[in-house]
Amino acid sequence: MRKLDVSFRYGLIISGLLIAYFLMLSVFGLHVSPMFSLFNAVIVAFGIFEVIKTVKIQAGSSFSYAMGFGTGIITGFIATLIFTAFFILYATEISDGFLLELLSFSSGNLQISIGLVTFIVAIMGFVTTVVLTLTFMQLFKRSYSIA
Repeated sequence: MRKLDVSFRYGLIISGLLIAYFLMLSVFGLHVSPMFSLFNAVIVAFGIFEVIKTVKIQAGSSFSYAMGFGTGIITGFIATLIFTAFFILYATEISDGFLLELLSFSSGNLQISIGLVTFIVAIMGFVTTVVLTLTFMQLFKRSYSIA
């Protein structure tokens, strides 16, 4: 199976889990609390770890740092793009008052648009992906240490 196929499959799974978690929180009215978004990193971490592990098993001795890093980045970016698209849809079409509730946690009288909030969601996803991929590649890279 090609690396892109694996990345796309795991990206869909990760984004599906993120969307399910978000909708589960919305049922209880907790989706507007930024504190609960910390668990998103756990979901993404699990997915990126598993996709890199899968690619390493499939590649065997030909596995390289670049192969694992690329797989993790592509997977995380796919998941982030899909979740960000869902976030836009949810905030603009499904729940009209969501943005006002979400911004009620900030102090001050800020006029923030859905575009800025969406941009922040996307950047948080991309940064989380890069950091987690770099972290996991420390576990999966070949060691040339003699000691």
